[in-house]
Amino acid sequence: MPDSNAHSTTKSPFSLVGKCIWVLGGAGYLGQEVVRFLCSQGAKVLCIDREDKAMAFEKEAKLGSLLFSASFDLSNTDDIPGFVIEKKDELGVPDGLVNLAYAASAKSFEAMEAADFDQVNHAGLTATFVLAKAVGAIMSEKKRGSILLFGSMYGMQAPDKQMYKPPMLPNPIEYGVGKAGIIQMAKYLGMYYGPKNIRCNSISPGPFPNSQVQQDHPEFVKRLEQKTFLGRVGVAREVGGAVCFLLSDASSYITGHNLVLDGGWTAW
Repeated sequence: MPDSNAHSTTKSPFSLVGKCIWVLGGAGYLGQEVVRFLCSQGAKVLCIDREDKAMAFEKEAKLGSLLFSASFDLSNTDDIPGFVIEKKDELGVPDGLVNLAYAASAKSFEAMEAADFDQVNHAGLTATFVLAKAVGAIMSEKKRGSILLFGSMYGMQAPDKQMYKPPMLPNPIEYGVGKAGIIQMAKYLGMYYGPKNIRCNSISPGPFPNSQVQQDHPEFVKRLEQKTFLGRVGVAREVGGAVCFLLSDASSYITGHNLVLDGGWTAW
């Protein structure tokens, strides 16, 4: 007679127990919740951020042996391959890579110069390419892995100027252009690394204003809410669920996909 409890000992395809995940930008507003969520699902996480941000978060989060931290500035593209090899030697080949790091000028369209545009997209688009290539190379050694990049709703749609009342500025052009490139990059990487059993996808969040924006610009937040089907802005932890799914074995046949996490914003 079959054991009715046999299924209880079977590892869930959603489980991340035993997996090692690297998270770039892991000490940011969304990154912190992604890291917490990954650890809650049993993953060991290397949280990487600029200056001492990751180390400070590691101390504050108190996630014990599941969380490691490292300081690195992704805009230093020449140093990326060496950093990846260093961490591989220290922690082994990662099962997953999440890149939440981004750059923006915060300048108006009128004030934007070519150098500003290039600087931002070097730190965002070019750096992401170099990072994904370096990590993809070491994942290829084991013929497995999942790479997850971050696009944006503004990588698919232009900002609505009516949302941004003075003194706020519409989301800057170089940010959206860079995020559109990230979405396409995920598709290309999915194609390139597919034969090596490495998946690559992107997540495009919608309105997830950080706590400071919500505190300082409540009317802006209300306008954001009105643009979604659900009538609210996103909660940072909701990004974590999508990240965990795309890193887990439950999504083993999903690659080259852009998962839109926007409460319906882009579906109007």
